[in-house]
Amino acid sequence: MKIQIWGKSKCFDTKKAERYFKERRIPYQAIDLLRYGMSRGELTSVKNAVGLDAMLNSKAADYALVQHLAYEQDKIERLLEDPSLLQTPIVRNGRQATVGYCPDVWKTWE
Repeated sequence: MKIQIWGKSKCFDTKKAERYFKERRIPYQAIDLLRYGMSRGELTSVKNAVGLDAMLNSKAADYALVQHLAYEQDKIERLLEDPSLLQTPIVRNGRQATVGYCPDVWKTWE
């Protein structure tokens, strides 16, 4: 099991997700989303697992702009440019992924 957690340093749900895996002694890789972002392949993998709309942070300043983009590819480009538009934490286990704090789903991965 190779767990990756993308999150923001000031996000409480990201801290809760890291604590969840730490308490169960499940190794994970924590990635600062704002500093390192996501690669196109990683973003596509998560999008295929949860859907693009679930990945968008509705509280972000440019949320309305991204919602009104006509093509999915344009939305992906905008997310790659500005990772603060992504909802956190993004937790990935191979091809499976979750967005937000989802311990019920993570239990099935153990």
